[in-house]
Amino acid sequence: MSSPLFPIRHGGNLLAAVRRYGRPADDWLDLSTGIHPDGYPVPALPAQAWQRLPQDDDGLAELAAQSFGAPQALPVAGSQAAIRTLPGLLRAGRVGIAALGYSEYAPAFAAAGHTVVPLAEADFARAGLADELDHLVVVNPNNPTARLLPPATLLRWHAALAARGGTLLVDEAFIDCMPEHSLAARSGDDGLVVLRSTGKFYGLAGIRCGFVLAQPALLDALRERLGHWTVSGPAREVARLALADQAWQAATRTRLAAAGTRLAALLDRHGLVPAMHPLFCWAPHADAARLHEALAQHGVWTRLFDAAGGCPASLRLGLPPDHQEAWQRLDAALLAVTA
Repeated sequence: MSSPLFPIRHGGNLLAAVRRYGRPADDWLDLSTGIHPDGYPVPALPAQAWQRLPQDDDGLAELAAQSFGAPQALPVAGSQAAIRTLPGLLRAGRVGIAALGYSEYAPAFAAAGHTVVPLAEADFARAGLADELDHLVVVNPNNPTARLLPPATLLRWHAALAARGGTLLVDEAFIDCMPEHSLAARSGDDGLVVLRSTGKFYGLAGIRCGFVLAQPALLDALRERLGHWTVSGPAREVARLALADQAWQAATRTRLAAAGTRLAALLDRHGLVPAMHPLFCWAPHADAARLHEALAQHGVWTRLFDAAGGCPASLRLGLPPDHQEAWQRLDAALLAVTA
């Protein structure tokens, strides 16, 4: 679905780095995603999770709704399944999408017949942003800029859009570190769709399990479009364990807040000026491409972003794993490339 107009690029492409630089995969410090590197500890799963067809009535939807504080939830095969399907369920119109952000939204909406309006970062400071659009996509916090909009702002935009039959889609893939900013509780309102993920905070990107929070009619239409067994049995089992483990969630928020602050301070010491999310730091820099290449020569794989949305080229660095050797390796590499 990618096109020259809306190219799709992702981090996590470590094998591309292996092929390009000839360094074995286990000799890289991969910071190219915002996925928690020390995620939820998955235990051995019962045999029936592998042997039986997935059960849609296994309680996962209800547990997710309770965990997120939402009226209802629909499990899907990662946010990706929803991003590709939801545009076709919405009335075609002008949809605002950040020019510097998650690259899957623009091509998905364009393919469904919508007119994509690329938004600069400065546009998200305009109170009347929603007045010019039929639909609006907001990744909150934004990936990669870490921009976090308060619920009151989002709800004003939602009210303006919904009054004209439009939709506000809020992607909360990174909200679990600061759940007080979530709109999940309002996701039963017409014209509001919220996406949640187990991939980032829980570090479970590989199970491909996400959730759509929306009013029942839209969830029913999405369920019908996606069909049966969209989330595998093992994925459902793991997601239930993680969403129910409130003690792990609370302790993890504390650990990630400290780790994000540590990463921001490390980058600052080496002359970068990062914006911080507990799971990653975003560092605009005129020489970002050279830094990305130089860090790769030291076996540190980062995500490079071209200039977009009124922002210069930039790097995004995820958290190193929680052991001293990884942090020391990053420190040494930064020292070498910024000296």
